[in-house]
Amino acid sequence: MTEAPQTPPPALDDQLCYALYSAGIAIQRLYKPLLDTLGLTYPQYLVLNVLWAADGQTVGAIAERLALESSTLTPLLKRLEAAGLVTRTRNPQNERQVVVGLTEEGRAIRAKAGCLGNALLGASGQGPGALGDLNAEVRELRDAIYSRIGGWATPA
Repeated sequence: MTEAPQTPPPALDDQLCYALYSAGIAIQRLYKPLLDTLGLTYPQYLVLNVLWAADGQTVGAIAERLALESSTLTPLLKRLEAAGLVTRTRNPQNERQVVVGLTEEGRAIRAKAGCLGNALLGASGQGPGALGDLNAEVRELRDAIYSRIGGWATPA
């Protein structure tokens, strides 16, 4: 049996995956000095965003929302707790679950984090509508891919 001819991958700049990856890195680099002033890392900022949307979630729910392993979140949550931004408590109905809640300081930092969106608008040269449309397109792409590879849940 003969092997099918191999097709080389397109040039790096012609690959959508690289454009999305490098754009994500550029955004994180833009955010870093702003997050440093808040005393946060980008992953911590993402966790706080999940909690700002719905406070009092389990570690598993936060991990699922961010497509991360629960074990990846534990050290991050410990640092957020040490910083006084969240609390971690056992669920009285299910002792195996840890519920993460915002402290007053964790809720208050939300107002200070608004500068990130403004920084992205300024650095991109795009308007809110254009970035909103791009965000919707990227989410559609992400969701389409996940629907074909078995969903959004983290790997077992």
